[in-house]
This record gives sequence, C-alpha cells and structure tokens, in this order.
Amino acid sequence: MPTRFSRPNLPTLLLRARESVLRYFRADLRRHGLTDQKWRVLRALEAHETLEIGQIAEQCVIVGPSLTGVLERMERDHLVLRVRSAADQRRVLVTLQPAGRRLVEQLKDGIEARYALIEQHVGDASLDRLFDVLTALAQLPEPEPRPEPDPPLEPDRRLEPDPLPLADAGRDAGRHDA
Repeated sequence: MPTRFSRPNLPTLLLRARESVLRYFRADLRRHGLTDQKWRVLRALEAHETLEIGQIAEQCVIVGPSLTGVLERMERDHLVLRVRSAADQRRVLVTLQPAGRRLVEQLKDGIEARYALIEQHVGDASLDRLFDVLTALAQLPEPEPRPEPDPPLEPDRRLEPDPLPLADAGRDAGRHDA
C-alpha cells in the first residue's frame, strides 16, 4: 500500500498558486518587454529607491548569477543604474532610472486592476489573510538539523527476485563446477 501523507504537498501548491497568479500579470509585462524577474526588480526599486545587489537578490528571490544578467539587460535598457558605493567600492548600489520609473507608472493601473480581479475570485479578506500567511511562511526560521538517519535495514529477502531467471535455471541445472 502506498504511503499517505497527512497534508497536501505545500511546495507544489505554492508553485501552482504562483503560476496561477502570474497568468494575471505576464501578458501585461510581456507587452512592455519585461520578464517576471525584471518586474520584481522594478517593484523592489520603486519601493526602496536604492538597493544593494544582495538586497535585490534577497527581496526578489533571484540568485546572484541570474541577477547579474538581469541587471545588465536592465541597465542596457536604461531602466536601472548600477554604481559603486563611494564609501565602500565593494558595494554596488542599484537605482531606478527615469525610464524605469515611467515603466512602473505605465504598468501600475493595469497591475492594480489585475489584483482587483484576483480579489473578486478569492475575496478581500482571503487575499489579505493570504498576504499575512505568505509573509509568515517567508519568515520561517531555519529548521533544526535532523540527525542522520539509521542505515537502511537489510531488505526482506522474500521480496527480492530469484537470482536465476526461470529460463536459465534449466540450462544451468546440469552444470557442476570442477
């Protein structure tokens, strides 16, 4: 009998929900030449004016190598500007350029309208509760390390296949080792 879990697969449900929600936004983003990642960067910079690359990576959930490419393309398109910090040359600060700010303004009403549609489907209170629950999940502490499991038990020999297939059993039955 298969193993049954007491709860649904939370990571899979979150991924499905993400894809379902993004269907409401992707067409608008694509019409403006934006990927999901570029939009997340624009939203983060619109909210914070200037961020370090590490802060963008964390807030936008984009790994470093991918973020580097995203920021290069956004800078090429004059959406953002990257500058080294005068106080610490190791730090790179990213700011929203006027073209990036205009793009956010162009998309804002359409994005808000999409949120309103989602709200119609799930309800205002449910959407607010969802934001709270997702925020709490995003802030979960690191789990305690689990102890190493015991080595697997010796398998039940009755469940293993016969080492000699039946077709070979007759042919090898008369052979003797010398």
